[in-house]
Amino acid sequence: MSVSDPIADMLTRVRNAVMAGQLVTTMPSSKIKVAIAKILKTEGFVADYEVQDGKRVGEKVLTIRLKYIGERRNRRPVVTGIERVSKPGRRVYTGKQDIPWVLSGMGVAILSTSQGVMTGREARKLGLGGEVVCKVW
Repeated sequence: MSVSDPIADMLTRVRNAVMAGQLVTTMPSSKIKVAIAKILKTEGFVADYEVQDGKRVGEKVLTIRLKYIGERRNRRPVVTGIERVSKPGRRVYTGKQDIPWVLSGMGVAILSTSQGVMTGREARKLGLGGEVVCKVW
């Protein structure tokens, strides 16, 4: 199945899995999705991720293990919100001085820069601007 915005599809799958209380979610893999999953893991929003071979030849599947806090009945997800900023119909670019802060630094803005996909904090440190892919808190 072809999706017009695969990154929004990934974020929606993560959001829906968190709201349903699931432990893992799977989706078709791509380089940018793996880069976003890597950032989510290093920032502590997800427990782990891995890329596996799919059922068809050449197909890769990205599996993300979600992270929760607390006991089984009282557990709360670490990801409380995830939002796509730049969309195919309206791309949102930012300069190095205008990189958005998410919840006063409690969340993370993920940017696609000339140096690769990175957090807003890393882009500020390197003095880079780019496309604001999404915000996670």
